[in-house]
Amino acid sequence: MKKFASIFILLLALTAKTGHSLQAREVVTPQDTLYVDLQTALEVALSDNPVIKIADRSIERAVYAARESRSGLWPGISASGAYSRTLKKQVMVMDFGGQSMEIAVGTDNNWMGGVSLSLPLVAPALWKMVQLSALDIDMAVEKARSSKLAMIRAVKQAFYSHLLAKDSYDVLHRNYDNVALNTKTVSDKYDQGMASEFDKLRAEVALKNQRPGLMAAETAVELSSMQLKALMGLDIEYPVLFEGSLSYFEQEVTPEGLVPAQHLSTDENPELVQLGIQKKQLQTALEATKASYLPTLSLSSNFQYSSMNNNFKFSNYNWFPYSTAALALHVPIFSGMKKQQQVKQSRLDMQNLEDSRVQTERTLRLNMSNSLNQMDKAVEELASNKENMAMAEKAYSISRKQFEVGMGTWLDLSASELALTQARLAYHQSIYNYLYYLAELENLLGVNTY
Repeated sequence: MKKFASIFILLLALTAKTGHSLQAREVVTPQDTLYVDLQTALEVALSDNPVIKIADRSIERAVYAARESRSGLWPGISASGAYSRTLKKQVMVMDFGGQSMEIAVGTDNNWMGGVSLSLPLVAPALWKMVQLSALDIDMAVEKARSSKLAMIRAVKQAFYSHLLAKDSYDVLHRNYDNVALNTKTVSDKYDQGMASEFDKLRAEVALKNQRPGLMAAETAVELSSMQLKALMGLDIEYPVLFEGSLSYFEQEVTPEGLVPAQHLSTDENPELVQLGIQKKQLQTALEATKASYLPTLSLSSNFQYSSMNNNFKFSNYNWFPYSTAALALHVPIFSGMKKQQQVKQSRLDMQNLEDSRVQTERTLRLNMSNSLNQMDKAVEELASNKENMAMAEKAYSISRKQFEVGMGTWLDLSASELALTQARLAYHQSIYNYLYYLAELENLLGVNTY
C-alpha cells in the first residue's frame, strides 16, 4: 500500500508541471509516425546516440595515436637548403718576404642543399612506448563496449519504464471509466429514489478525484517517451509510438537461471576488464621507465651539395657533394635520481590499482546479489499479484452486480474497485521490477543480449 501511495503522490506531483488535457491522447497520429519496439529502440540508440558515436571515434583516435608511436621506429628523412649573401668579405693578411698582403676570402653567394636521415637502432624505451600505445587501443575498445552496454541497459530500463507508465495510465483510465459508470448508476438510482443524495454526492466527488491522477499518469507517459527518444538520439518532438505492454514480457519472469551471485562470472564486467588493462598499462609504463636506464644506439647520415659564386649565373655554377654517416651511442649515467622516483611512483600506482580492483569486485558482487534478490522477489510477487488480480476482478464483478440489484452498498463497490486497481498496478509493477533488475544484472555481467 505504501508503494502505491508513493506512485500516486509522484503522479500528482507531475501534474503540476503540465497543462495538457485528457484529450491530448486522442490526437490523430501523423502518417510519418515511427512505430518502435524494444529491438528497434536498441538499434536506433546504438547507431544514432552521440555517446556511442563519441566512443567509436575514441577507438579511431587511439589507432591513430598508436600509428604515431610506431612512426618513431621508421627512418626519419628531412631535406634542407640554405642561401647566404656575404655583405662584407673577411680579409686575411699574409706575409710574403717581409711584405704583407691582404686577401679577401669567400664569395658573394653561398648555396647549400641536402638530405639527412636518422634511424633508431636500439631504443628500449621507445619499444615499450609502442606497446603502451597498443594497450591504449584495447582500453578505447573496452570503453566503447562499456558505453554500448550502458546504453543497452539505459534504453531497456527506459523502455520498460515507458511501458509501466503506459500500462498504469491504461489501468487508471479503466478505473476512471468504472467510477464514471458507478457514478451514473448512483445518479440513476437517485433519480428513481433508490439512493440518497449523500451517495450521489460522494460518487460525484470520487469521480472528480480520479481526474488529477489520470492527468498525472498521462504526463508520466509523455515524459518517459521523451526520455526514451533522447536516449535513441531522436528529437523529443519527433512522432514516435512505442509498441508493447509489460504483459508481453510476462513469460520472461521466471525463476529459471536465477543462481547465487558467487556462481556468476565477472570476467566480462566492463569495470574489471578496464582495471585489467590499466594494470598492463602501468606494468608497461614501469618497464619503459626502467628501459630508460639502458643505452640507445642510433644511425644518422647526411648528404648535401654546396656551391659558392659571385654571380647569379646558375648554369655556370659548380656543385660539390659532401656526405657523412655516423653511429651515436647514448649511455645514461646519472639523472639526479629522477628515474628511481618514477619507478617508486609506478609501484605505488600499481598497489592502488590492485586495491581498487578488490573494492570493485566486492561492490560488484553486492550489486549482483541485490539484482538477483530483486528478481527472485519479483517472480514471487508476480505469481501472487496475478492470482490476486483474478480474484479482484471477480470480486468487483460480484460487487457491481450486487450494487445494481440493491444488495450491496456504494462503499463496498468503491472498495472492490480500488482493490482491483491496486491489483492491476501491482501486476505490472512486478513484471517491471524483474525486467529492470535483469537489465541491471546483464550490464554488471558485461553480457550483450542485444
